[in-house]
Amino acid sequence: MAAVRISSRSGLPSLLLYLGIGVAMGQDGIGNVSFSNAELTQVIGYAALVVILAEGGLGTKWKEIEPALPAAVMLSLVGVAVSVGVTAAGAHYVVGLEWRQALIIGAVVSSTDAAAVFSVLRKVPLPSRVTGVLEAESGFNDAPVVILVVAFSTAGPVEHWYALVGEIALELAIGAAIGIAVGWLGSFGLRHVALPASGLYPIAVMAIAVTAYAAGAMAHGSGFLAVYLASMVLGNAKLPHWPATRGFAEGLGWIAQIGMFVLLGLLVTPHDLVDDAWPAIVIGLVLTMVARPLSVVLSLLPFRMPWQEKALMSWAGLRGAVPIILATIPMVNGVDDSTRIFNIVFVLVVVYTLVQGPTLPWLARMLRLGSDSASAADLGIESAPLERLRGHLLSVTIPEESRMHGVEVSELRMPSGAAVTLVVREKQSFVPLPTTVLRHGDELLVVATDQVRDEAEARLRAVAQGGKLAGWLSGNGTPGRGRRAQ
Repeated sequence: MAAVRISSRSGLPSLLLYLGIGVAMGQDGIGNVSFSNAELTQVIGYAALVVILAEGGLGTKWKEIEPALPAAVMLSLVGVAVSVGVTAAGAHYVVGLEWRQALIIGAVVSSTDAAAVFSVLRKVPLPSRVTGVLEAESGFNDAPVVILVVAFSTAGPVEHWYALVGEIALELAIGAAIGIAVGWLGSFGLRHVALPASGLYPIAVMAIAVTAYAAGAMAHGSGFLAVYLASMVLGNAKLPHWPATRGFAEGLGWIAQIGMFVLLGLLVTPHDLVDDAWPAIVIGLVLTMVARPLSVVLSLLPFRMPWQEKALMSWAGLRGAVPIILATIPMVNGVDDSTRIFNIVFVLVVVYTLVQGPTLPWLARMLRLGSDSASAADLGIESAPLERLRGHLLSVTIPEESRMHGVEVSELRMPSGAAVTLVVREKQSFVPLPTTVLRHGDELLVVATDQVRDEAEARLRAVAQGGKLAGWLSGNGTPGRGRRAQ
């Protein structure tokens, strides 16, 4: 917890502090713990990555990521290919590594980490398109990178590149299909079957996400893509007791990151890093200054995006725990000089996170992509199922920025089948009248039937953003379709 607080104040991703804790506990540190089990580290790392991807998918809003989806897919496929090729060429021709080792390193470091990026950008609001692309890219590019690293680390060379591309496409397709199917079935079940206790919903959601990974892996598809997409479907399905589920997943994600980083810090031997420091810096320079910008430019050619956004995305390709975890794959498979590969990746991630992390907010401001104006805060709506009444109880909190302040209950114009039944104000609760004026900080209890639940939520959010006239007029001042929807 102290490490999280320190990282939030310093602007550094917390992964560095957790890696430091692991190194300090290791055989060259004060803990003097000897640990060298790469296979166990890989297993635990995969498990932690499943939880982290699930937490990321649950927090991804479809309305924000949908416009950025094509660009993110291009970055995750074309961008990864360009990054692997350019980085591997630099590792081979500049550092002098053999082609197999160079390709493994190029593939390993081509995966970005959204947690590392947003941990330093949390205080700098960015355009939704930029955050959407970075977030979706980090969730999608893990899958092709894992396939490439495993292919390069197995015995024998890759004879036909088109066979490898076909294998990647097939595994991604299988993983995507299974992830979407498991997520849809799971959300359908949770929305139509009331569990006996609210505390079971977070456990059920995480169980469904892990099931998606297991099903995808057993079907020889991409389990990582399956868990991310299944979690995204669940996160946008308006499930009951969603705030509690989101908090539970976030806590599990932190536990997974902490344990994974500390274990990776334990695995590394600090005195062995000295000889591999300069190769790591040179390869990282090629990756950061050449491979990443080139992959962004080429991948985003079909899209009209300002150069400022492309520049920020080029610098925002932070590497986190995933590359270090993937660097254990060649160790487990017995690749020659696999320990050196691990050390190079470890140093590269640490050094360039130290360089890029603190400078990202500054770059965003220099490119004028940060915004000091806060957007209208969204409503916090939690839903609890009322199975016998075939309805839902919505708990609505009116934030300070909401334009619902000053609106009378009757002016909400709730659909037939939904009603505001209780208002909690300054720790006092009362049944509202049609003329009751709502205020900032009020908490409303709204009962809605199954048929109009979505319409009721949409109406509340519209009033929160547009005020009492929301839906009456369209943007050009003429009667709009919002009025007819009422």
